[in-house]
Amino acid sequence: MSTPASLPSRTGSRPGGRSARIRAAVHRAVGELLAEQGGEPLTIPVVAAHAGVHATTVYRRWGSVGELLTDVATSRFSGDIVVPDTGSLRGDLERYASDLARDLTDPDTLPLVRATIGAAGEQGASACTAERQQQLQAMLERDQARGHHTPTVEHATDALLAPLYYRAVFTDQPLTPDWTRTLVTHLLPD
Repeated sequence: MSTPASLPSRTGSRPGGRSARIRAAVHRAVGELLAEQGGEPLTIPVVAAHAGVHATTVYRRWGSVGELLTDVATSRFSGDIVVPDTGSLRGDLERYASDLARDLTDPDTLPLVRATIGAAGEQGASACTAERQQQLQAMLERDQARGHHTPTVEHATDALLAPLYYRAVFTDQPLTPDWTRTLVTHLLPD
């Protein structure tokens, strides 16, 4: 017979346990529901039903649709774009802007960005762009280490990220490779 001292400890989280399975199911449900054109409005009960979990489980973990979308966006946008290293800041930024434009126009990404910004406001916008600003900063710091003068992260954000996100989220204008190169040209004039 086991004594209490010989029983396994129940402290801490269980990686890959029930909590991870619920999170994965809910994240997957959000993606599927956003991909459905003209589907039901995204609500906690709708997400929970689609994920096969109880709505109180979702409310307890996320609290609101905005918080849920922020978590999904943060998870989705962490490390999905590789920071290029072409040997020059211009080359890095051109490739980066092109990759980001392609990602923003992906049919799985754009609805998530729009919904997250719409439901979670500034917190949602940060979830969609924070990783991107860190990537820009990494490229700028690498070029500074090469001995070059670079724009500030704020200036690069205003010149690259802002127009890319604005055009993707709020207009129907295409994010073409030529257009993304002009953004870099405006940021880094000869």
